[in-house]
Amino acid sequence: QVQLVESGGGLVQPGGSLRLSCAASGFTFDFYAIGWFRQAPGKEREGVSCISSRDGSTYYADSVKGRFTISRDNAKNTVSKHTVYLQMNSLKPEDTAVYYCAAVDLGSSCQILGVDYWGQGTQVTVSS
Repeated sequence: QVQLVESGGGLVQPGGSLRLSCAASGFTFDFYAIGWFRQAPGKEREGVSCISSRDGSTYYADSVKGRFTISRDNAKNTVSKHTVYLQMNSLKPEDTAVYYCAAVDLGSSCQILGVDYWGQGTQVTVSS
């Protein structure tokens, strides 16, 4: 059974930081990247960042480069379960959205069309 479980969302002031976690299991990791996508009210869902389960290569959307960092917990990862983090610094009100963890086909360059599995999402609100 595929599971992608997000945690770590919440309310933070502008300029603050949050770390999101995604616990992924139930699929063959070698074929996928684990990614973070977000959807703000009234906007389309967009790719934020992805990390390849195969070689650790990363992708970032221009809007988050230099502020967000995606990483794998290599010490905890096993054949059947991976944990991926998204460290978000210097948060802005425009980062407010529901953040979704997803399993993304390796050939899709962190695009929504390449997502095979979604998590339930976690709310991030940046407001003073």
